[in-house]
Amino acid sequence: MIKMIVFDMDGTICDLYGVSNWLPKLRASDVSPYRDASPMWDMEKLADILHKLQKQGIKIVVVTWLGLGASPEYKKATSAVKRDWLKQYDFPMDEFHAVQYGATKADSVRKKLNPGEEAILIDDSKKVRNGWRLGPTVNPTVQNILDILAGLVQ
Repeated sequence: MIKMIVFDMDGTICDLYGVSNWLPKLRASDVSPYRDASPMWDMEKLADILHKLQKQGIKIVVVTWLGLGASPEYKKATSAVKRDWLKQYDFPMDEFHAVQYGATKADSVRKKLNPGEEAILIDDSKKVRNGWRLGPTVNPTVQNILDILAGLVQ
């Protein structure tokens, strides 16, 4: 039984990689690419579907990595900008976890699932999806997450 949907952000719901010079900016501790990234989906439709899933008792969680080798100050600023981005697009969520780059994302939610419950992971990283053991995974670069999520609405 699906009890949780876990979203990555960068390259999954926000187009960080479409921001001009995103990597040099991040390496220079510039948070603007996170702020300037465009949504990858119709955020109104996505929010509508997620609200319906929440009413069914499904938790919506964001687990996003912070910058590789980032200073504590830059990590804090990145986390704040990512939260602001989600708020700007009215992304409904029950939890937000900004974690160390490379951290196992399942560790952020594993203890919140009871036996027999599953969490769907939506993440553009094949490595992260392959390491997910809490339920199904979705590759948003080849699958339409709006259609998949709408299919869960009862």
